[in-house]
Amino acid sequence: MIAELPSLLSPGDALVFNDTKVIPAELKGTRERDGASAHISVTLTGRLDSNRWTALARPAKRLKSGDRIVFGEGEGVCLLGNLAATVEERGAEGKVTLAFDFSDASLDEAIARLGAMPLPPYLASRRPPDEEDRIDYQTVFAREEGAVAAPTAGLHFTRALMDALRARGVSLHFVTLHVGPGTFLPVRSADTGGHIMHEETGIVSEEVAEALNAVKARRGRIVAVGTTSLRLLESATGVNGKLQPFFDATNLFITPGYRFRFVDRLVTNFHLPRSTLFMLVAAFSGLDLMKRAYAHAIAERYRFYSYGDACLLSPDAA
Repeated sequence: MIAELPSLLSPGDALVFNDTKVIPAELKGTRERDGASAHISVTLTGRLDSNRWTALARPAKRLKSGDRIVFGEGEGVCLLGNLAATVEERGAEGKVTLAFDFSDASLDEAIARLGAMPLPPYLASRRPPDEEDRIDYQTVFAREEGAVAAPTAGLHFTRALMDALRARGVSLHFVTLHVGPGTFLPVRSADTGGHIMHEETGIVSEEVAEALNAVKARRGRIVAVGTTSLRLLESATGVNGKLQPFFDATNLFITPGYRFRFVDRLVTNFHLPRSTLFMLVAAFSGLDLMKRAYAHAIAERYRFYSYGDACLLSPDAA
């Protein structure tokens, strides 16, 4: 049980959490063109500037550059009853660039009012998002807005558990990686070399970098909570094994054979086959061990997906 985590760690160890906050990135609207209308759903995936976002649109085939989409059903833009955007560009696999009529804080407020939480497909296919999802699909330490999916390993942590970890002598640290949909996309190419991870923006402050380097110097273990935290820490670590302050995008794709530079242990959920997430845990703990662990999880009917069970992994001895 996750409540046993304090007993599995040692005083002087450090847990590293991703404090990204999921935004209500699902928007539903209507495209009007030459007197014909079509219902369009979009998931915002990344902010480009004050009023422009990249997004995934459904059905994207009904869109072309120059189209106007009106999201919401209210009367009057000034009351944030609706929100309009222009399709600047349509790319492959449903990708579009949207230029909204609002910008900055006004746009943020409109998205917060009209948007819905971007639930994982296995939930969204069964029910629409509701107001409770704005709390439930969010970690208790979420702070920095920008993710379109929750760092799911963090969902297991309550304030009481975090207090117990501190009482154990385990330090808690926070980094930010704004989780995008690319983290969860399956690998469709026959060779992993043909798969390109979507970029995600990450931040490691100078204060956190200094604190975690000090933990390593004292021979404490760095425990990443979730694959997003691990990928960010590894992206920010130099060839000398020192963690550096980081404010950049990363598309680090970790597969078996990767040599980990900084992270010593990993708390993570159980992931699906052929996913980049399973490849990461196989790289961390070894493919044979993970196959046995997953066989046990299936036999014991563990839960997978975002609200599923978690495990504490140690690195492959090899």
